[in-house]
Amino acid sequence: MTEPQPTVADATTLESALTQLSLAEVSPILNQGFCESIQLDYLELTGDRVVARWDVGAHLYQPAGIVNGGVYCTVIETVISTGGTVWIGDRGHVVGVNNNTDFLRAVRTGTLTVTATPVHRGRTQQLWQAEIRDEQDRLVSRGQVRLANIEHTEQLAKG
Repeated sequence: MTEPQPTVADATTLESALTQLSLAEVSPILNQGFCESIQLDYLELTGDRVVARWDVGAHLYQPAGIVNGGVYCTVIETVISTGGTVWIGDRGHVVGVNNNTDFLRAVRTGTLTVTATPVHRGRTQQLWQAEIRDEQDRLVSRGQVRLANIEHTEQLAKG
């Protein structure tokens, strides 16, 4: 019998889940919904750096038989939003407002690793960058995402 997977409800909010649960417990939570088919394996998750990897397969291909560029956009926005969420913590949440991703090398098989780090973190916005590399450490894709920091409404009342 399989153990039930932890959910965000177990830690009250996504923000608290990301800081209270282990990486092994966080990965299934973050791999729900749209990201379920990618299955990111988080190796490092802090407000200063996010590292994750995933295996490429035919389920991620475009008709030409290579990984669809939308996968790279999704992975980059996902890890950056997750890092931004950890950084802002209980002060609010983040939403992506711009994603600029470049596709540099076609990939058909293997394991890819994404590393995201902040460029700027301010009161109202964050700017992060990310690189996706293959098993030979070749740059496959790079991108940046600008996040808006949304304060919790109860904190707005406190001034």
